[in-house]
Amino acid sequence: MKIGIPKETKSNEKRVAITPIGAELLINEGHEVYIEAGAGVGADITDKEYEEIGATVLERTEDVWAADMIMKVKEPQPSEYKYFRKELIIFTYLHLANEPELTKALADSGTTAVAYETMVGPNDDLPLLMPMSVIAGRISVQIASYFLQSPQGGKGKLIGGVPGVKNGKVVIIGGGIAGQNALQIARGLGAHVTILDVKPEVLQQIEEVYGNSIITLMSNEVNIANSIKNADIVVGAVLIPGSKAPKLVTKEMIETMQPGSVIVDIAVDQGGIFETEDRTTTHEDPIYTKHGVIHYAVPNMPGAVPKTATTALTNVTVPHAIEIANSGIIKAAEDSNMVYTGVNVYDGYVTNKGVAEALGMEYRDFAKLVLKD
Repeated sequence: MKIGIPKETKSNEKRVAITPIGAELLINEGHEVYIEAGAGVGADITDKEYEEIGATVLERTEDVWAADMIMKVKEPQPSEYKYFRKELIIFTYLHLANEPELTKALADSGTTAVAYETMVGPNDDLPLLMPMSVIAGRISVQIASYFLQSPQGGKGKLIGGVPGVKNGKVVIIGGGIAGQNALQIARGLGAHVTILDVKPEVLQQIEEVYGNSIITLMSNEVNIANSIKNADIVVGAVLIPGSKAPKLVTKEMIETMQPGSVIVDIAVDQGGIFETEDRTTTHEDPIYTKHGVIHYAVPNMPGAVPKTATTALTNVTVPHAIEIANSGIIKAAEDSNMVYTGVNVYDGYVTNKGVAEALGMEYRDFAKLVLKD
């Protein structure tokens, strides 16, 4: 199979879909790998490094997209829709529940779209989302602490405090991978931390690690409202695979927060959990202020650390790329539940129920579409 790795076109996205080692593993399986010139520069990978392991570097974007399967980091941008076609497989983060135009373009073209973020592992986890969730969780508190500083428009507090001065308050909504990694950094910085989740077993797990050094609460509208009133930083870390993020924090709740507080929404690429979020932002222009509260709404947060993120992503995606390349999408999905749960669009139909419900589009079971063929 011919596998194309285009340069990412999303604003300030410096990650690349695969490292030279990942490309070499595909080549060793008998596949051809085509890299767009300069695709790895942001992650400190040169074209020569790809060429040395047997990949072909191409200057023209359209030549890369002529491959059988495209591996990317972020969802295709409107300028790339023209490359969609029935024989093409796209393997990337898609977050289609918040992307109606992209979903329609994929369906109309007959392209097969496989989403990293909906691939369910043997333990009902999301192994391909996990490394980026870890990075986003860790970065979230780091970034929020920066914008909490007075020169950035924040309230001018040091989140860890100093002897004789109270430390700052961090509230984390969601106790999954991203939330727990945000918790780790917040505690490391010396913050007073409250974490909320809907699952008692998750909260118990967290308490077993941190004891009474943090506060754990069931996630409901009363506890959320009471927790964020005096928070300096609020991190949204809620994910429902394939579906749009629920609006858990209302405008009225945000209005009770002190001016100069900061919210960071890791789930913004799924629509976000804060009602006051009316747009996504970029690494170049990452924040806006509403009701006196700083909103950080960058949908590709791990793109801020492209060297780390590219290697972490390659580690989890390449084994499944090899499965698809070796067997084709239908056989790979038959043999691997992870590949099966990753197929979001096939043969003109949305094949992920959460995406279909979020967008009001017709849902078709992938297995039944394949049987039809």
